[in-house]
Amino acid sequence: MKRRNYVVALVSGALSALTMLVPAICAASAETSTSGPPRILIDAYGDSTTLGITCEAGHCGPQARNAVTYLQDDLRARYGARVRVDNYGVGGTMATQLRDGTGNRRAGPDAGLPWRERLAASPARIVLINYGINEVMQNQTPEQFHAAETALVQTARALGKQPVLQTSNPMPDNRLNARLAAMVAMTRRVAAEQQVPLVDQFAYVSSLPDWKTLMSDGAHPKPELYRLKAEQDYQVVEPLVRRLLGSTP
Repeated sequence: MKRRNYVVALVSGALSALTMLVPAICAASAETSTSGPPRILIDAYGDSTTLGITCEAGHCGPQARNAVTYLQDDLRARYGARVRVDNYGVGGTMATQLRDGTGNRRAGPDAGLPWRERLAASPARIVLINYGINEVMQNQTPEQFHAAETALVQTARALGKQPVLQTSNPMPDNRLNARLAAMVAMTRRVAAEQQVPLVDQFAYVSSLPDWKTLMSDGAHPKPELYRLKAEQDYQVVEPLVRRLLGSTP
Protein backbone atom coordinates (compact mmCIF):
# COMPACT_ATOMS: atom_id res chain seq x y z
CA MET A 1 0.00 0.00 0.00
CA LYS A 2 2.82 2.33 0.86
CA ARG A 3 4.53 1.55 -2.45
CA ARG A 4 1.32 2.28 -4.35
CA ASN A 5 0.95 5.62 -2.58
CA TYR A 6 4.57 6.40 -3.41
CA VAL A 7 4.04 5.67 -7.12
CA VAL A 8 0.86 7.77 -7.24
CA ALA A 9 2.65 10.65 -5.58
CA LEU A 10 5.56 10.31 -8.00
CA VAL A 11 3.29 10.34 -11.06
CA SER A 12 1.28 13.22 -9.66
CA GLY A 13 4.45 15.23 -9.08
CA ALA A 14 5.69 14.55 -12.61
CA LEU A 15 2.38 15.63 -14.11
CA SER A 16 2.45 18.77 -12.00
CA ALA A 17 5.96 19.59 -13.18
CA LEU A 18 4.97 18.94 -16.80
CA THR A 19 1.94 21.20 -16.42
CA MET A 20 4.24 23.99 -15.28
CA LEU A 21 6.78 23.27 -18.00
CA VAL A 22 4.43 23.31 -21.02
CA PRO A 23 3.47 27.01 -20.73
CA ALA A 24 7.14 27.89 -20.33
CA ILE A 25 7.99 25.98 -23.51
CA CYS A 26 5.15 27.68 -25.38
CA ALA A 27 6.25 31.08 -24.13
CA ALA A 28 9.82 30.40 -25.21
CA SER A 29 8.59 29.30 -28.62
CA ALA A 30 6.52 32.48 -29.01
CA GLU A 31 9.46 34.60 -27.97
CA THR A 32 11.70 32.89 -30.52
CA SER A 33 9.19 33.62 -33.28
CA THR A 34 9.26 37.37 -32.58
CA SER A 35 12.91 37.84 -31.66
CA GLY A 36 16.21 37.56 -33.45
CA PRO A 37 17.17 39.31 -36.70
CA PRO A 38 14.26 41.07 -38.45
CA ARG A 39 12.75 39.14 -41.34
CA ILE A 40 11.13 42.17 -42.99
CA LEU A 41 13.13 45.37 -43.38
CA ILE A 42 11.43 48.58 -44.50
CA ASP A 43 13.40 51.59 -45.78
CA ALA A 44 11.72 55.00 -45.47
CA TYR A 45 13.09 57.63 -47.88
CA GLY A 46 11.99 61.22 -48.05
CA ASP A 47 12.53 64.80 -46.97
CA SER A 48 12.48 66.45 -43.54
CA THR A 49 8.92 65.28 -42.89
CA THR A 50 10.23 61.72 -43.16
CA LEU A 51 13.26 62.52 -41.03
CA GLY A 52 10.86 63.90 -38.44
CA ILE A 53 11.67 67.59 -38.02
CA THR A 54 9.43 69.66 -35.75
CA CYS A 55 9.81 73.35 -34.95
CA GLU A 56 9.32 74.77 -31.48
CA ALA A 57 10.22 78.15 -30.00
CA GLY A 58 12.03 79.15 -33.17
CA HIS A 59 14.17 76.01 -33.28
CA CYS A 60 13.67 73.22 -35.83
CA GLY A 61 15.20 69.80 -35.49
CA PRO A 62 14.57 66.07 -35.81
CA GLN A 63 12.98 64.37 -32.85
CA ALA A 64 12.04 60.84 -31.90
CA ARG A 65 8.28 61.29 -32.15
CA ASN A 66 8.02 61.08 -35.93
CA ALA A 67 5.90 59.10 -38.38
CA VAL A 68 8.59 56.51 -39.13
CA THR A 69 9.19 55.76 -35.45
CA TYR A 70 5.48 55.54 -34.77
CA LEU A 71 5.04 53.19 -37.74
CA GLN A 72 7.77 50.90 -36.42
CA ASP A 73 6.18 50.94 -32.96
CA ASP A 74 2.83 49.91 -34.45
CA LEU A 75 4.36 47.13 -36.55
CA ARG A 76 6.47 45.90 -33.64
CA ALA A 77 3.38 45.80 -31.42
CA ARG A 78 1.88 43.28 -33.85
CA TYR A 79 4.89 41.41 -35.22
CA GLY A 80 7.63 41.91 -32.66
CA ALA A 81 11.24 42.07 -33.76
CA ARG A 82 10.44 40.40 -37.06
CA VAL A 83 9.91 43.85 -38.62
CA ARG A 84 12.19 46.91 -38.64
CA VAL A 85 11.73 50.31 -40.26
CA ASP A 86 14.85 52.37 -41.02
CA ASN A 87 14.56 56.13 -41.47
CA TYR A 88 16.56 57.55 -44.39
CA GLY A 89 14.83 60.90 -44.55
CA VAL A 90 17.05 63.87 -45.41
CA GLY A 91 15.96 67.43 -44.83
CA GLY A 92 15.81 69.70 -47.88
CA THR A 93 16.02 66.94 -50.48
CA MET A 94 14.01 66.05 -53.58
CA ALA A 95 13.18 62.85 -55.43
CA THR A 96 15.66 63.70 -58.18
CA GLN A 97 18.46 63.75 -55.60
CA LEU A 98 17.54 60.31 -54.32
CA ARG A 99 17.42 59.02 -57.89
CA ASP A 100 20.81 60.51 -58.80
CA GLY A 101 22.60 59.96 -55.48
CA THR A 102 23.15 63.66 -54.89
CA GLY A 103 21.21 63.95 -51.61
CA ASN A 104 23.27 65.26 -48.72
CA ARG A 105 24.67 64.16 -45.43
CA ARG A 106 22.45 61.42 -44.17
CA ALA A 107 22.19 57.83 -43.11
CA GLY A 108 24.09 54.92 -44.38
CA PRO A 109 27.29 54.17 -46.29
CA ASP A 110 25.43 54.10 -49.62
CA ALA A 111 23.87 57.58 -49.30
CA GLY A 112 25.99 59.01 -52.13
CA LEU A 113 25.20 56.26 -54.60
CA PRO A 114 22.66 56.50 -57.40
CA TRP A 115 19.32 54.95 -56.47
CA ARG A 116 19.80 51.67 -58.33
CA GLU A 117 23.15 50.95 -56.68
CA ARG A 118 22.00 52.07 -53.28
CA LEU A 119 18.84 50.02 -53.32
CA ALA A 120 20.60 46.96 -54.72
CA ALA A 121 22.77 46.99 -51.59
CA SER A 122 19.77 47.20 -49.25
CA PRO A 123 18.07 44.07 -47.85
CA ALA A 124 14.80 46.01 -47.51
CA ARG A 125 11.67 44.30 -48.83
CA ILE A 126 9.46 47.42 -48.70
CA VAL A 127 10.50 50.96 -49.70
CA LEU A 128 8.54 54.05 -48.65
CA ILE A 129 8.98 57.18 -50.81
CA ASN A 130 7.82 60.62 -49.62
CA TYR A 131 8.67 63.81 -51.56
CA GLY A 132 7.01 66.91 -52.96
CA ILE A 133 7.54 69.84 -50.58
CA ASN A 134 11.09 70.68 -51.61
CA GLU A 135 10.17 70.28 -55.26
CA VAL A 136 7.84 73.23 -54.66
CA MET A 137 10.47 75.22 -52.76
CA GLN A 138 13.09 74.57 -55.47
CA ASN A 139 10.74 75.47 -58.33
CA GLN A 140 10.84 72.07 -59.94
CA THR A 141 8.11 71.33 -62.46
CA PRO A 142 5.47 68.67 -61.84
CA GLU A 143 6.75 66.90 -64.94
CA GLN A 144 10.25 66.65 -63.47
CA PHE A 145 8.79 65.28 -60.27
CA HIS A 146 6.71 62.74 -62.18
CA ALA A 147 9.79 61.51 -64.04
CA ALA A 148 11.84 61.19 -60.83
CA GLU A 149 9.19 59.31 -58.88
CA THR A 150 8.51 57.02 -61.84
CA ALA A 151 12.21 56.13 -61.99
CA LEU A 152 12.34 55.47 -58.24
CA VAL A 153 9.33 53.16 -58.37
CA GLN A 154 10.39 51.27 -61.50
CA THR A 155 13.90 50.70 -60.18
CA ALA A 156 12.64 49.49 -56.80
CA ARG A 157 10.29 47.02 -58.41
CA ALA A 158 12.97 45.80 -60.82
CA LEU A 159 15.16 45.01 -57.81
CA GLY A 160 12.42 42.96 -56.16
CA LYS A 161 11.34 45.60 -53.65
CA GLN A 162 7.77 46.68 -52.93
CA PRO A 163 7.59 50.49 -53.39
CA VAL A 164 4.97 52.48 -51.50
CA LEU A 165 4.37 56.10 -52.48
CA GLN A 166 3.31 58.73 -49.96
CA THR A 167 1.95 62.16 -50.81
CA SER A 168 3.28 65.07 -48.76
CA ASN A 169 1.33 66.56 -45.92
CA PRO A 170 -0.20 69.93 -46.94
CA MET A 171 1.37 73.31 -46.24
CA PRO A 172 -0.47 76.09 -44.37
CA ASP A 173 0.47 78.77 -46.90
CA ASN A 174 -2.34 78.72 -49.48
CA ARG A 175 -0.14 79.79 -52.39
CA LEU A 176 2.51 77.17 -51.68
CA ASN A 177 -0.13 74.57 -50.96
CA ALA A 178 -1.72 75.11 -54.37
CA ARG A 179 1.64 74.40 -55.99
CA LEU A 180 2.14 71.40 -53.73
CA ALA A 181 -1.23 70.06 -54.88
CA ALA A 182 0.21 69.85 -58.41
CA MET A 183 3.09 67.70 -57.07
CA VAL A 184 0.65 65.56 -55.13
CA ALA A 185 -1.29 64.98 -58.35
CA MET A 186 1.91 63.63 -59.91
CA THR A 187 2.45 61.18 -57.01
CA ARG A 188 -1.11 59.94 -57.40
CA ARG A 189 -0.57 59.62 -61.14
CA VAL A 190 2.63 57.59 -60.72
CA ALA A 191 0.91 55.29 -58.21
CA ALA A 192 -1.92 54.68 -60.69
CA GLU A 193 0.34 54.25 -63.71
CA GLN A 194 2.78 51.93 -61.95
CA GLN A 195 0.07 50.21 -59.90
CA VAL A 196 1.81 50.58 -56.55
CA PRO A 197 0.30 51.29 -53.11
CA LEU A 198 -0.30 54.92 -52.18
CA VAL A 199 -0.66 56.61 -48.79
CA ASP A 200 -2.46 59.85 -49.60
CA GLN A 201 -1.37 61.93 -46.64
CA PHE A 202 -2.21 65.18 -48.44
CA ALA A 203 -5.87 64.22 -48.79
CA TYR A 204 -6.09 62.77 -45.28
CA VAL A 205 -4.47 65.69 -43.45
CA SER A 206 -6.39 68.23 -45.53
CA SER A 207 -9.62 66.58 -44.39
CA LEU A 208 -8.86 67.05 -40.70
CA PRO A 209 -10.65 69.93 -38.93
CA ASP A 210 -8.18 72.71 -38.05
CA TRP A 211 -5.26 70.70 -39.43
CA LYS A 212 -3.14 73.83 -39.56
CA THR A 213 -3.03 73.84 -35.76
CA LEU A 214 -1.23 70.48 -35.98
CA MET A 215 1.63 72.02 -37.99
CA SER A 216 4.72 73.30 -36.19
CA ASP A 217 5.63 75.67 -39.04
CA GLY A 218 4.99 76.00 -42.77
CA ALA A 219 5.94 72.42 -43.63
CA HIS A 220 6.59 70.26 -40.56
CA PRO A 221 3.96 68.51 -38.42
CA LYS A 222 3.82 68.50 -34.67
CA PRO A 223 4.27 65.07 -33.05
CA GLU A 224 0.50 64.68 -32.79
CA LEU A 225 0.18 64.91 -36.58
CA TYR A 226 3.14 62.59 -37.14
CA ARG A 227 1.21 60.09 -35.01
CA LEU A 228 -1.85 60.42 -37.23
CA LYS A 229 0.25 60.13 -40.38
CA ALA A 230 1.79 56.91 -39.05
CA GLU A 231 -1.67 55.45 -38.60
CA GLN A 232 -2.36 56.08 -42.28
CA ASP A 233 0.97 54.49 -43.23
CA TYR A 234 0.16 51.45 -41.10
CA GLN A 235 -3.12 50.82 -42.89
CA VAL A 236 -1.24 50.44 -46.19
CA VAL A 237 2.02 48.88 -44.99
CA GLU A 238 0.73 46.30 -42.50
CA PRO A 239 -1.07 44.15 -45.12
CA LEU A 240 2.14 44.11 -47.18
CA VAL A 241 4.15 42.98 -44.15
CA ARG A 242 1.56 40.32 -43.32
CA ARG A 243 1.73 38.95 -46.86
CA LEU A 244 5.53 38.92 -46.92
CA LEU A 245 5.77 37.20 -43.55
CA GLY A 246 3.35 34.59 -44.81
CA SER A 247 5.69 33.84 -47.71
CA THR A 248 8.94 34.14 -45.74
CA PRO A 249 10.52 30.86 -44.60
